[in-house]
Amino acid sequence: MFLAGLASLPVGARLGAAVAAPIGAIRRLDPELDRIVAPSAAVTVLARGYKWAEGPVWAPRDNCLLFNDPPSNILYRWRPKDGARPFLSPSGLQGPVPPGIREPGLNGLAIDSSGALIAADSGTRAIVRIDLRTRARTILADRFQGKRFNSPNDLCVAPSGMIYFTDPPYGLTDGDRSALRELEHCGLYALGPDGALSLLDGSHRRPNGVAVSPDGRTLYLALSDEQRPEVLAYSLDERGFPTGRRLFHDMRAEQEKGLPGLPDGIKVSRNGHVFATGPGGVL
Repeated sequence: MFLAGLASLPVGARLGAAVAAPIGAIRRLDPELDRIVAPSAAVTVLARGYKWAEGPVWAPRDNCLLFNDPPSNILYRWRPKDGARPFLSPSGLQGPVPPGIREPGLNGLAIDSSGALIAADSGTRAIVRIDLRTRARTILADRFQGKRFNSPNDLCVAPSGMIYFTDPPYGLTDGDRSALRELEHCGLYALGPDGALSLLDGSHRRPNGVAVSPDGRTLYLALSDEQRPEVLAYSLDERGFPTGRRLFHDMRAEQEKGLPGLPDGIKVSRNGHVFATGPGGVL
């Protein structure tokens, strides 16, 4: 499957009328795609005009799409009847933005079993829970072994309630060289329902998008690394911890064609299909 375009659809969402005509194209490399994406389907723009749009997630209880503009520090809500409107501003870092912070707003988003929003807060450098009714924020984790996270980027919630998240330095102005960095690694972490935090893998230069299979036994990780544009798959045990990893998809072929972009956001549908952004669009 290859979707070439700039719009994104959260898996499982039922979207209403868009604000613009179709954009991009769907290239069907295998006839099996017709069983996943209807032959008549088109990629459409729901909203535009942001510095950059991140972390789209469908909130089924509220029948809305939530997404971020991290540099603007605004969380938006899109509804079929009224389009996209600011929902939370500031979304992440509260108060003046200090020197060294590049992305003050929220980034990756997920909905937990209670309907609450779980967010990677690049500005606050934390994983937070937001009650969508009251908009109250709770910091779930902001440190590993006493040291501040770099800038949490993306996350997902497993059926068990385990939160998996990545922590590259994208939210810091100087990245790897930032004076704000306290950790030497860019980690892939697991945060348990009991609050226990575990570093699963600290070997990657740019861990980014992360998603978990419906049965909670496979964790997918996108590497936004020019030298390793890959999606990895980690086998998980019954507790949700890795027992091994393998290469799931190498995007060098797309990269070598000169297509723009790197592996980034990734989602898994309820029936296990993996949708991964990468050079040129969505695979």
